[in-house]
Amino acid sequence: MDFQISLLIIPFILITLLNFFKSSSPKTELHLPRGPKPWPIIGNIHQLGDKPHQNVAKLSKEYGPIMSLKLGSIPTIVISCPKIAQEMFLKHDLAFSSRKVPVARKVTNHDKFSMIWLPVCPKWRTLRKVATIQLFSKFRLDSSQVLREMKVNELVNYTRNCWKNGLPVDIGKAGFTTLLNMMSNTLFSTDLGSHDYRSSSEEFKDIVWHLLEEGSKLNVSDFFPLLEVFDFQGVLKRNKFYFNKMLGIFDEIIEQRLSDGDSKLMVAKDDVLDTLLKLVKDNELSIDDVKHLLTDLFLAGSDTTFSTLEWAMTELLHNSQKMTRAQNEIDQVHGKNNNRSIQESDISNLPYIQAIVKETLRLHPPAPILVPHTAQTDVELSGYFVPKGTEVWVNVWSMGRDPTLWKNPNLFLPERFMEGNKEIDLKHQDFRFIPFGAGRRMCPGLPLAYRMVHLMLANLIYSFNWKYEDGVGVENVDGQETFGLSMQRVDPLLLIPIPRYIKIS
Repeated sequence: MDFQISLLIIPFILITLLNFFKSSSPKTELHLPRGPKPWPIIGNIHQLGDKPHQNVAKLSKEYGPIMSLKLGSIPTIVISCPKIAQEMFLKHDLAFSSRKVPVARKVTNHDKFSMIWLPVCPKWRTLRKVATIQLFSKFRLDSSQVLREMKVNELVNYTRNCWKNGLPVDIGKAGFTTLLNMMSNTLFSTDLGSHDYRSSSEEFKDIVWHLLEEGSKLNVSDFFPLLEVFDFQGVLKRNKFYFNKMLGIFDEIIEQRLSDGDSKLMVAKDDVLDTLLKLVKDNELSIDDVKHLLTDLFLAGSDTTFSTLEWAMTELLHNSQKMTRAQNEIDQVHGKNNNRSIQESDISNLPYIQAIVKETLRLHPPAPILVPHTAQTDVELSGYFVPKGTEVWVNVWSMGRDPTLWKNPNLFLPERFMEGNKEIDLKHQDFRFIPFGAGRRMCPGLPLAYRMVHLMLANLIYSFNWKYEDGVGVENVDGQETFGLSMQRVDPLLLIPIPRYIKIS
């Protein structure tokens, strides 16, 4: 049952009337941000549509850069201004450090162990420290560089086989598989995905894919928490099924590793799982901590990165001159018809490729409203009162397309990051450009995502020219986006690869 149909079951929502009137009583006299008048019971939900990030951007033009909404029984503010976002993340970072946990992520107690959804607390600090040091430190990333390059070479070989067999490449799915294998090898020293849909490892890829799809859907229970028990859309049931399957796979891998550890013939793999199990042995983590941390890594890490790759390729196909310039840059730095693939060490010498990734993130941020935050206390923000429990959306999609912040904001112009905005990057924050968030809840996987997107993109456009399937022109391709915790294309990007520097008979 989809979101719109569930909303029609208003009689059941009458149980929220008491909560509605209670939450809208004395606080209406306080100095809240302006916003559109809410309807009874549903509030402003009807104004979200299927692309909330776009629709609230339009409303913000009328009501201001900090705006109040009532989404069902949830008071919400929307921030669409870098200055206010900077105040939130720097001055009031701790007050806004909690996250609103969607119903889809509450199954199997995931929110009680997840680094993404836990509030700032000792367990969260421990998990964050483990992720930062053991997974995303420069030392760990440098030591696993060869592995990532090997997995990208497999992506290039898969693409070449598609060309030989006259098959299109689904850029999103191919990138997704590459990321899964890169991560599973880093974590477990084995592949958990395959480009071959007939492979036995396809099950894990399907589980991750389904969980990502479920997490991207609007759910009526997120706006009316008292209705969560009814599970009108089947969100809890489906997510419980897929979460249990994923945790079951992790159980098998961990049990096998512990069993191997009892053998004197066992050779240490020195991968992330070995490190995590040592932390369990030292009572710094529990097995549940480990399993749910692995879940976070696969869900958050793969989703945002492959969607950025897909959008970058989409924009380059729509802007052939930009594609040519990017290929020429790689040819000049790397050499034409070079048998060696592009390596991570080459990326620093490819400023236009880096600019393409930044411009893609500006137009298509992985999480268009970031992951919603929640006020832990009453806060005064930009002269307005934000009550405790208010959900906060930071509309980075809107800030990336604001004409007062960016010249020709709706055009794909990587050159803007090589000229006046050259100093802007993902590490030294300019609050006009925070696609991975800011403050203490900033995405810890940024260093890995940065390396992988550049590496995959550079190799795909160096090794191949690309076109749409016969009879499909750029003007006929739908570049619409979906809304969720990550922003993906509505339709998959299917492209025909044509090897460069190879004579086609």
